[in-house]
Amino acid sequence: MPGPSGRLPFAALILLIGINLRPSLASIGPLLDQIQRDTGLDDTSASLLTSLPVLLMGLCLLGTGRVQATLGRRGGVAAGLAALAFAGLARWLWPTVPALLASAVVGGVGIAVVQALMPAIIRERAGAQTAMLMGFYSTAIMGGAALASFAAPRLALAHGWAAGTGVWALPALVGLMVWWRAMGNLGQPASVRTASMVSRNSRSWLLLSFFGLGTGAYTLVLAWLPPYYTGLGWSAQNAGALLSALTIAEVAAGTGVALAVDRFPDRRPLMLLAAGTLFVGLLCLAFAPLALSWLAALLCGLGIGALFPLGLIVAMDHGTDAVEAGQIAGFVQGGGYVLAAFLPLIAGVLRQHLADLAPAWWLMAALCLVLALIAVRLRPGARITS
Repeated sequence: MPGPSGRLPFAALILLIGINLRPSLASIGPLLDQIQRDTGLDDTSASLLTSLPVLLMGLCLLGTGRVQATLGRRGGVAAGLAALAFAGLARWLWPTVPALLASAVVGGVGIAVVQALMPAIIRERAGAQTAMLMGFYSTAIMGGAALASFAAPRLALAHGWAAGTGVWALPALVGLMVWWRAMGNLGQPASVRTASMVSRNSRSWLLLSFFGLGTGAYTLVLAWLPPYYTGLGWSAQNAGALLSALTIAEVAAGTGVALAVDRFPDRRPLMLLAAGTLFVGLLCLAFAPLALSWLAALLCGLGIGALFPLGLIVAMDHGTDAVEAGQIAGFVQGGGYVLAAFLPLIAGVLRQHLADLAPAWWLMAALCLVLALIAVRLRPGARITS
């Protein structure tokens, strides 16, 4: 597996990029109550701080081919990291509702651009180790969320919520500088296929649905788990620590998938185990949120942490080369994030009108059964010809 330069292994570089792709989202949940008190946002509007960037991520990812043709791969990833840095600085310097919403838009686009381009780059550079490297890339994404959910409320306690949500501009700037220096030799692929070709295959829609529902569970807990527990009397720091524990479990599961996935040419046993684990964790949240809080976080984290990389890995399994695998991943992520964006929004509406988030956990538990049905249908060996 060739590195981008003699000094920086490729695996280390993708970990650095991945860790920057969730703090702008993960730092919001633990501080949402404070943000609402200071800005007057209601629950439905507050849900847009997570739903809006996820929706934009999806819409932008559906245009992977155009992104690559317009910005190039090196420039595209750099532009995405620059957008994340700008979004963080906007929150830090201008802690107002317009700045929060604008930063959600800019940050969502930045994440989308990076995630549109990285799978094909990994496939091209990693070769036979693609599944393992995709697992570590996904794990790095979840690791960034764990760091942000733990650190944001503690930074906010000392410096205010603007610093807790905006300080993540700094690692994005570091990632931008390292990426630009390390990937000077990154060229363009020979051809770019359009997402419309991929969308004509019904199997693409199964892959999209699996990724979207699994990611929907991720965005749901990212946005609403801390407010759920602050509503039950926990402090913002303890609620953030619970979300951090959940995301650490995600990292552990993602690492396990990365190390074990090549031993399972048929990915379905892993997919079913992940969906089942998440299902049990959601039942714990709905039935006994206080008594089983840490068990619920562990189980939900393990389930989500395995579903996220598996959704990407199984999608890329269907490509015959790096370009096709990247295009399939772009389509699956794009439509999947559009689908995932609605779950935090639905939860916000439920909280505003029912003053209770338990129905959201029940809804996600029911969707876990749908995930299992989809997984059963994803037998190995198929290809999507584009």
